[in-house]
Amino acid sequence: MEPISETLKRVVNAPEFSKRYDNMKAEILENPGVQQFLSQHADEVNKAMVDRSLGKLYEYTTQNHDCENCANVAQCSNMMKGFVPNLVITRGSIDIEYTKCKQKLVEEERRQVSEMISSMHMPKDVLMARLATVTYDHNTRVNLGSAAQTFLEEVKTEGSLPAKGFYIYGEFGVGKSYVLGALANELAELRIKTVLVYVPEFLREMKHAIQDQSLQEKVDYVKKAPVLMLDDLGAETLSSWTRDEILGTVLHYRMAENLPTFITSNFDYDGLEDHLAYSGKGERELVKAARIMERIRSITIPMRLSGKNRRDG
Repeated sequence: MEPISETLKRVVNAPEFSKRYDNMKAEILENPGVQQFLSQHADEVNKAMVDRSLGKLYEYTTQNHDCENCANVAQCSNMMKGFVPNLVITRGSIDIEYTKCKQKLVEEERRQVSEMISSMHMPKDVLMARLATVTYDHNTRVNLGSAAQTFLEEVKTEGSLPAKGFYIYGEFGVGKSYVLGALANELAELRIKTVLVYVPEFLREMKHAIQDQSLQEKVDYVKKAPVLMLDDLGAETLSSWTRDEILGTVLHYRMAENLPTFITSNFDYDGLEDHLAYSGKGERELVKAARIMERIRSITIPMRLSGKNRRDG
């Protein structure tokens, strides 16, 4: 039997193989990307290096170099999805380095932005909101929009968050929650993390958290958020415990640490204070309610929002 080395030598030296090899080499060297690389490195590259690196050059020509044919990274046809090849010289040979493609960078950017918003029981339409899509058909809405832009401009120019957020109050359905979502998305574009909390459901969840011993972890997560947005405060059924130990703890921490807090409510300051004075037992606890309101007043700017009920269609 003929040794394998002799068989390979005979095949390689065969005229047909040599012709196919030359054709493939010519096709590789005619590739625009390869030609550009060879031209840019003409003083470093020689024939021996090209012959030695033909396998890498072939790999380069078989990969896509832009994202024109890919709607997303999942549809990428390259060996490494989401990466494009770049020719480099390494230790006397031509090699390939893979870098992230434009589509992968875009998708990572979107994912990073979306990760800046953490929602607890907030509706999907609120999480998709933008300030540009808010309807400014009332002077209070214009005022709020202007205040929101001022807040964002201060973040951009100062590089830090203002200590005070907004206390947005008004009738049911005028878009208070939507404004919170819009602000959260604008802050996400600036890489600032926001936690949005639907207060009634959050307080109900805290009661169950005692049983699974996750109460402190959840309270800490909310109170330490870079930006906290409490939606629909005043719609909850209060107990002394949820008011003093949960809400009071969160608000006290944020007041002490100068962390911006945004709140929406159907009540103005005085109406909310009256609501907070009543616990589930029907007792009127004015001092405790006043203590909560002192914290709310110190960390928010009251902004009334009026207009038609958007939920009526």
